[in-house]
Amino acid sequence: MTTTVQQIVYARHPERWHALAEVLGFVAPYPPEADWAEFDRGGVLAVHREIDGHADGTVDLHLLVDDLDAVQQALAGRDVTRTALEGVGDMLLVRFASGLGISVSAGARATAGPIAVQPILFQEDVAEARGVLEALGLRPDIVADRGGWAELHAAGGGSVGVHEASEPAVGLGFLADGDLDALAARLRDAGFEASVVDEAYARTVRIAEPDVWINGVQTDLYGYHREA
Repeated sequence: MTTTVQQIVYARHPERWHALAEVLGFVAPYPPEADWAEFDRGGVLAVHREIDGHADGTVDLHLLVDDLDAVQQALAGRDVTRTALEGVGDMLLVRFASGLGISVSAGARATAGPIAVQPILFQEDVAEARGVLEALGLRPDIVADRGGWAELHAAGGGSVGVHEASEPAVGLGFLADGDLDALAARLRDAGFEASVVDEAYARTVRIAEPDVWINGVQTDLYGYHREA
């Protein structure tokens, strides 16, 4: 099964996100519009103008798969609703026990690059979220020894992080492999306020506006292990 991660961000100023996507090396497969735009690199960054119920900075996790019927069968026994959305077609809505939902549609495509989307699922039950994502074709890579974090990658590009938390949510995230100092400098040259900070797990580029974190690939595995 091929799956591509699509991170959807809702924005008050979509053009700012379009500019950021370009600096990060994402490529639009068709001309961006103010209400909706997609950019491919590692996974898909989609930018949706903010709407009622989806304020500026809100994030949705959507997965593109090559066989929606097979995915629905793989999710048998879970809270799954099949619906249809104009312009998209058939779509699955998958809900976790926490009430948080993600969506799935056909249309997986091959994407790749040193910078990838990595939306974060904040869930109390990490194992449940992992089970759903693995049924959707993602494969675990770096996992916390105590179970509070799991990073899963999609064959079509992009990854999803699952973080243990009492309040369910989807957070914005990116993962970068390469020179983060050079990346921050490129962002500053393009007019973005960017700095590099050292976190416990890896270095991170932080952008002030829009509020974006780009994590470096984790190399220190103390307290973590690889399952891939």
